[in-house]
Amino acid sequence: RSPPIRFNRLSIEMLSKCVRSNILKTKIQTAQLSAAVPKVKNFINGKFEDSKTSEWINLYNPANGELLCQVPQSTPEELKRAEEGAKEAFKTWKEVPVQQRQRVFFKLQALIREHTEELAKSITLEQGKTLADARGDVFRGLEVVESVCNIGNNIMGETQENLSRGLDTYTYRQPLGVTAGICPFNFPAMIPLWMFPMAAGTGNTMIMKPSEKDPGAAMILARLAQEAGLPDGVVQMVHGGVDTVNFLCDAPSVRAISFVGGNMAGEHIFDRGTKNGKRVQANLGAKNHATVMPDADKDATINAIVGAAFGAAGQRCMALSTVIFVGDSKNWLPEIVEKARKLKVGPGMDNSTEVGPLISKESKARVEMLIGQGVEDGAELLLDGRGVVVPGNEKGNYVGPSVLYGVDAKNRAYTEEIFGPVLVCLSVDTLEEAIEFTNNSKYGNGCAIFTQHGPTARKFQHEIDVGQVGINVPIPVPLPFFSFTGSRASIRGDVHFYGKQGAQFYTQIKTITANWDYKAVTPAQIAMSMPTLGGR
Repeated sequence: RSPPIRFNRLSIEMLSKCVRSNILKTKIQTAQLSAAVPKVKNFINGKFEDSKTSEWINLYNPANGELLCQVPQSTPEELKRAEEGAKEAFKTWKEVPVQQRQRVFFKLQALIREHTEELAKSITLEQGKTLADARGDVFRGLEVVESVCNIGNNIMGETQENLSRGLDTYTYRQPLGVTAGICPFNFPAMIPLWMFPMAAGTGNTMIMKPSEKDPGAAMILARLAQEAGLPDGVVQMVHGGVDTVNFLCDAPSVRAISFVGGNMAGEHIFDRGTKNGKRVQANLGAKNHATVMPDADKDATINAIVGAAFGAAGQRCMALSTVIFVGDSKNWLPEIVEKARKLKVGPGMDNSTEVGPLISKESKARVEMLIGQGVEDGAELLLDGRGVVVPGNEKGNYVGPSVLYGVDAKNRAYTEEIFGPVLVCLSVDTLEEAIEFTNNSKYGNGCAIFTQHGPTARKFQHEIDVGQVGINVPIPVPLPFFSFTGSRASIRGDVHFYGKQGAQFYTQIKTITANWDYKAVTPAQIAMSMPTLGGR
């Protein structure tokens, strides 16, 4: 174990802001590198094309530090062409009948299944998660595509006839136009598939910005969407950092923006986008709590916590990062620590690896800082994953599973979203205390309770102020016939991703009141007063 490292709060705040705002603080590297380094292309109007930029972002393999490729900061001209192309494509795509749009996504879901391994290997290479986890990343996105194959049911209007003789009122859900999607690094396939299939399925076009840290999977999806028959310009792929984000927030043709990522970037996008009159849905940070009751199934609970806390190296917005032990359940903590200690840390391409690397060296440094800060703020470090070295991959961004116990609500390891393989723990005497502690967190993405007592679970689900609740389910991400319903500081905007709410986000309601009175009783007269429908 490494000894606790001490950092002052200012240094942590500065590094935290630098790393967690990875979109707004992206470092654009302009050094001229060898022509042999692959360059990621834009996908504009149906063509994969080289960017003419002079500004490139280096993309490194998180498992070993090797330079994989360079990602462009798409030029203003390229961004504008993407906008204009999406605007033009919308004119014809919106006229395509919904059942024909659905058929495109029937083909896309089949292609995604066929190319799952290609997508998973790209994710593991660029993002670092294990191949098994990468396949799950693809599959959870695929489920959204499958739901879009029946999107017609979620965009039906309403009607009421005979409000007056011969007079009916009815509504249509119509597409908005050009939309934008801004994606995080932690789910390179799933989050793009939350966005462009829902947008295009409802008749819109979309300009997407994959994460500059791992755009490979999104580019594969663009190719597959084209093979499935999605017309040129319906989905555009551009790249970069803050300049691209701000362009999408300001572009006159963009009507709505979908974003998943950290709070700083998301709040900037929400503020700037809404000031420009755009709809914005932004899924942000989280601190997800598990409440463990003494009557829970011990073995199942311990396994669930270890998997949900340390899977994907903790780089999930739904990671179970805080555990509240109620009563005697705190006695299970040593077994949790021992199981976490035995998890194998290594490169995601190794099938025996259970915990892969973090996305960047900066992320690794931040996670290790917050572990040290947690100790400085009074927590007991039961398992220290700092200083892990993986033979043959010494330059990888590895942090092993770590467990802190005795945190309070002011401990920096609790107040920050660590986004690493770190579990923070505390104990209370009653269920009421656990609910109060969870509700006092500013975040509301997800939570879970482990119990075999129905009334306890019922009380918890009723009183907890969190958008997604698991009962003996550690990561309660709903399937796409529901919607992803994080709350409080975990979201900006009030219409959620995928499901019925996703369809609502990408459509607007038009209401028609029509008078087709077959035979007028009295001659037509000029009406100067407010019409009172149904007054005859």
